[in-house]
Amino acid sequence: MKAAELIAKAKAEGRTALTEAESKKVLAEYGVPVVTETVAWTPAEAVAAAEKIGFPVVLKGLGTKLTHKTERGLVRLHLDNGAEVRRAATEVSAAAGDDLEGFLIQPLLAGRRELVAGLVCDAQFGPVVMFGLGGIFTEALDDVVFRIAPLDANHAGEMIDELRAKKLLGPFRGDGAADREALIRALVGLSRLGTELTDVTEADINPLLIGPDGRVTAVDALILIGERPAQRRPTPPIDPYAIGKLFYPRSIAFVGASGVLGKWGYRLFCNVVAGGFKGPIYLVNPKGEKIADRPSFKTVAEIPGPVDLAVVTIPAAKVLELIPQFREKGIRNMLLITAGFGETGAEGRRLEETLIESARAAGILILGPNTMGICNPHGALFCCGSNVRPQPGSTTIVSQSGNLGVQLLDFAEHEGIGIRAFGGSGNEAMITIEDYMEAFEVDELTRTVVLYLESVKNGRRFFESARRVGKKKPVVMLKGGRTQAGNRAAASHTGALASNIRIFDAAAHQAGIVVVEQPMGLLDLSASFSSLPLPRGNRVAVMTLGGGWGVVASDLCVESGLTIPELSPEIIARIDRILPPYWSRSNPIDLVGEVATTIPLQVIEALMEWEGCDAVIHLGILGLKVFLTQMIASIKVVDPVQDRSLLAVIPETIDGFEKEFLKKTANLMEQYGKPVFGVNLLPDTEARTVTEIEGSPYKGVSFLTPERAVKSLAKMYAYGQWRDREK
Repeated sequence: MKAAELIAKAKAEGRTALTEAESKKVLAEYGVPVVTETVAWTPAEAVAAAEKIGFPVVLKGLGTKLTHKTERGLVRLHLDNGAEVRRAATEVSAAAGDDLEGFLIQPLLAGRRELVAGLVCDAQFGPVVMFGLGGIFTEALDDVVFRIAPLDANHAGEMIDELRAKKLLGPFRGDGAADREALIRALVGLSRLGTELTDVTEADINPLLIGPDGRVTAVDALILIGERPAQRRPTPPIDPYAIGKLFYPRSIAFVGASGVLGKWGYRLFCNVVAGGFKGPIYLVNPKGEKIADRPSFKTVAEIPGPVDLAVVTIPAAKVLELIPQFREKGIRNMLLITAGFGETGAEGRRLEETLIESARAAGILILGPNTMGICNPHGALFCCGSNVRPQPGSTTIVSQSGNLGVQLLDFAEHEGIGIRAFGGSGNEAMITIEDYMEAFEVDELTRTVVLYLESVKNGRRFFESARRVGKKKPVVMLKGGRTQAGNRAAASHTGALASNIRIFDAAAHQAGIVVVEQPMGLLDLSASFSSLPLPRGNRVAVMTLGGGWGVVASDLCVESGLTIPELSPEIIARIDRILPPYWSRSNPIDLVGEVATTIPLQVIEALMEWEGCDAVIHLGILGLKVFLTQMIASIKVVDPVQDRSLLAVIPETIDGFEKEFLKKTANLMEQYGKPVFGVNLLPDTEARTVTEIEGSPYKGVSFLTPERAVKSLAKMYAYGQWRDREK
């Protein structure tokens, strides 16, 4: 009987699980190597089957309700003769009671290495394949990885390589290496099973035994059947070009404009005008009074000219009344700042749904509600709740937390990180994160995507769109709400291990999303991705003004998956001509206190030309000005005869050196295609993370700590490796 027929028969009988024997038949059909076994219905048949297989054997109780046989004492190992088989069958029968349907007789397979593999169906992402370290301690050891189906052989191979205990799969204490191809076929088979057999809700193989000769065998298996988790009804997709137009309005109406300090209708209007928006601005207030010495209109119908974007701040209960007015006026875009919708509970959700249904019927696009606003520096549009005005650039930020989003904008402005656009996505009643992803894909000015997410509405669409975008430009994400939303009551190890956040993380990893753990990581990586070339490999040359920093940076590199290569004789000989004879002749390269302005420039040029490295980190070369300014202040107090004019020129000299150094590194990055990361010697209130270099596609990037520089480089390398694999 074929797999689909077995499942149909089980469903017709009202079952929610296949027996172990049926489960293995299904798995075998999908390429999973399963143990050869015999079903026996009586103790006598069990003895006969054991004699035919050959001792020693394993006897298990068989039944659709027997999903945890080991815990119930229904497994007997090392049975060496017929008498032992008969006795085991009698004991298992007594322990299982009415749940027993028969016995399963298997040869006793040798093997010290036990793995687990399985399938679970997620409400957001659909079928998900799991692989990890198995046996009775599966949940305790928790060494498992997940992938969204469908998988190919490359994805399956990555799962194997990501196990912490992957060394167990190589030659191990006299045992041969695990059959990698068999493991890959099993994982790809589970993926096919999940996509083709839609009545399967979970599958679990534990253990997947590795024999002394490396042979892979599924010894125990369970397949659950039934209805898969109901997926949320998808929202209609939004034209990505329509989203782009919303960020380029030619005219704006503020509906709910106010002259009261602190009101949203006052704050947003002021920020837009002060930010230099060039188009007509109309104020709408039911009283029709002057606001900021400007006229206001009682309704949008009174506005004399066309309106591209309406910024709405009136109370939630009155927003629905605007839809027919906007339709009549020809307003097709609404930035709905107002709160009081879906985030407030059931009544608010009903109001939100009614509003969106009405807006769709009228052809009106709504961003929000409950948003902090948007900005587009390229169009001089700064319509946010906070008065931030970052410079135009290539990083687009979408945040499901408005406060966090404007804080990121403020940091970007301070650190010189150029912004393509920003959107506080609010409740995403109409424009969802999935729509934004597809807009990023077609927007030529966006080179880096930065996301703060707490949830997605359509996991599968998000996964697929993020994967497409990631092949063109990096997507950097911070995920909020990382605690497990709820416990899954599952009969399988796979279901027990498949938490919401683990599956989300797996989807992000598989889609090439660069995941960070803290808000600062979002901006660090946006600075790096938008300013530096991707490293071609993981070999790092470290140049430092002090030995300790070099050691710390080297340790951080190795711990982050980067390498610190030994210097070649050729590069040593070249640096010998630059540094004193007592330099270390090793990587990291300590400049041994040589602060003459020409020396760091010469050494970094030598490292960039060296074929033995893929990236350079320099520490303490920038930020000398703070150190020397403090030193000069002390000298002025201590030494009244020291030449004051000489002291005055030192900061100017350092400024000139740092500008020349950054210009040189940008030119070298352009010439050799290697990123250069800096770490400042001391914090400088005037210094920025990113320094523009005129005439260069690259910029100077310098952080305040080695950790930030190394982490950014490691994430860039990992993203580049993913993109190369996806080509």
